[in-house]
Amino acid sequence: MTVSPDTATNTGPSTATDTVTNTVTNTGPAQVEPAPQRVLVTGATGYIGGRLVPHLLEAGHEVVCLVRSTSTLDRPFSDDVEAKTGSADQADEVARAAEGCKVAYYLIHSLDEGDFEERERATAEAFRTGCERAGVERIIYLGGLGDEADQLSPHLRSRQATGRTLADGWIPVTELRAAIIIGSGSASFEMLRSLTEVLPVMITPSWVDRTRCQPVAIDDVLTALASAQGRTKLGHDILELGGPDVVTYREMIQLYAEVAGLSRRRMLTTPILSPRLSSLWVTLVTPLPAALSRQLVDSLVNDVVVTENSAAEELGLTPLDLRTSMELAVSMVRDLVIPTSWSGNGRSNLDATPDADDPSWSGGVMLEDRRVETSDQASPEDVYRVFTSLGGRQGWMWGQWMWHIRGAIDKALGGSGLRRGRRHPNELLLGDAVDFWRVVRLDPGRHLRLRAEMKLPGHAWIEWRVTEVDDTRTPPTTKLEQRARFAPRGLFGRIYWWALLPVHHLLFPRLARRIVEAAETSQTTSLVSTR
Repeated sequence: MTVSPDTATNTGPSTATDTVTNTVTNTGPAQVEPAPQRVLVTGATGYIGGRLVPHLLEAGHEVVCLVRSTSTLDRPFSDDVEAKTGSADQADEVARAAEGCKVAYYLIHSLDEGDFEERERATAEAFRTGCERAGVERIIYLGGLGDEADQLSPHLRSRQATGRTLADGWIPVTELRAAIIIGSGSASFEMLRSLTEVLPVMITPSWVDRTRCQPVAIDDVLTALASAQGRTKLGHDILELGGPDVVTYREMIQLYAEVAGLSRRRMLTTPILSPRLSSLWVTLVTPLPAALSRQLVDSLVNDVVVTENSAAEELGLTPLDLRTSMELAVSMVRDLVIPTSWSGNGRSNLDATPDADDPSWSGGVMLEDRRVETSDQASPEDVYRVFTSLGGRQGWMWGQWMWHIRGAIDKALGGSGLRRGRRHPNELLLGDAVDFWRVVRLDPGRHLRLRAEMKLPGHAWIEWRVTEVDDTRTPPTTKLEQRARFAPRGLFGRIYWWALLPVHHLLFPRLARRIVEAAETSQTTSLVSTR
């Protein structure tokens, strides 16, 4: 439950945050107020970056966002920033994006399986090299708390090694180290929230009572990141960021239960529950996939508290206390104000995977289930409104038990299952998570395509397109086209598709029909209410 994975994940940002603006005091050293300047932001589609960009724009900065594809930067601030296509692990692409920038924010992180530590090191080195070529004057990086003298988890060790790699050059680096971020949608907070709300009784490892952490509110993190532009210290400038409360994980769970109006949680401590077993339990109970929960839980054995170089003192901030931070985060979740989320980022290793629009001559096999429904009662707008509200608490219109079974299988295989839900019950943005799907195409009023992120022997998409048939009927006919497509990987991928054909023939036609029926019901209700 540490902060850094939240720098790599996203759902559609907004200028709203989870806390009120903090009062700036003069408790710390004189801080140079950063003048408006050209700033490079990586991770603008992630949890932290997506909330930081509006803050920087509001302060008058000219923001450049480095993204793998400009189509992924479908955010409320998209028209106000300059999008540069490139990858942070390619120095030349970083240099082109950073041209003319005085400050560069490094807000990306990977917790994939495999040797993520080496990938983190290589990416940080390439990013630093690109910034040096472009003449960047300061790099600002969000890392993780933890005593370097301790035997840190691979996750925390990599976070701090990344900071050192960025600083291994002539550009001054300000590294803000934080622990758990308390904010709607953060990975750490969602883990805490899910565990506390789902389990009135918990069997916990002994370090839940022993390990200390110092949580911090999301808005304090954003304020610190923005204020860090005014730093003048050379070299590796490390600032430790935490709220005023140092607590154990048991105390934090009980405080969340109290704030959320839940009964006090019973926690039975056992010394034999290892981090590995704990991560399996977290994967089962929470929306987090196995790779992410494993890295987070492994870090729970390390104290993550401020020991020196307090960011609050150095930047002259007054961080919110833990109870207030939690109250605001819970309120935001209940009010569906979740500007960004840990689940917002799709996997970054999909650049070379098949696409649903790949032409037939590009190779490979594309299997398809296509359904068409028409209606002379529902408008295209009503049909679009229905299929863009699928998933999450709304469910999938028909055969919900089938979706739950598939979600349980995905969870058992290390995926997210259905527990990710969706950021908002009715609104969608490009890149949003919808259960175990990801929004990869969104044409307002007409078209939605979701890419599967469940564990599969191939790549899958489901999409809906609504059009108005051009005929002489009054009212005109609305046509819904639903397509489920699958690009199998090897023989097992083909076997998987053919084995599921009976389920598809049962599920897909009813899903399309229910979407249209729901739209017709909505249209009828609307007509009655206006009479």
